[in-house]
Amino acid sequence: MYVIGYFIKAVAVIFDFIISGFMWIVVARAILSWVSPDPYNPIVRFIHSVTEPILYPIRRRIPFYAGGIDFSPIIVILIAIFLKIFVVNSLERLSASFLH
Repeated sequence: MYVIGYFIKAVAVIFDFIISGFMWIVVARAILSWVSPDPYNPIVRFIHSVTEPILYPIRRRIPFYAGGIDFSPIIVILIAIFLKIFVVNSLERLSASFLH
């Protein structure tokens, strides 16, 4: 049973790392939207290509622009925080039940 517990714990840690990294990429996207970056810069293209598949459906379903401000990154960050709290903590708790 220890192997299953450690496996679930590893999945929780990896999932937490991926969610945290994605949150930082969304924050970088929001900051880039304030300036006029070079659209041919590889970093800007990477950030855009990673975040646009998540942000576009939210913008399409919730077209809430107040004064030109796009709230879709905030919604994505709130969803990511929910996933970190709910899913990661649930996986860690489940792994702890296998380890004891």
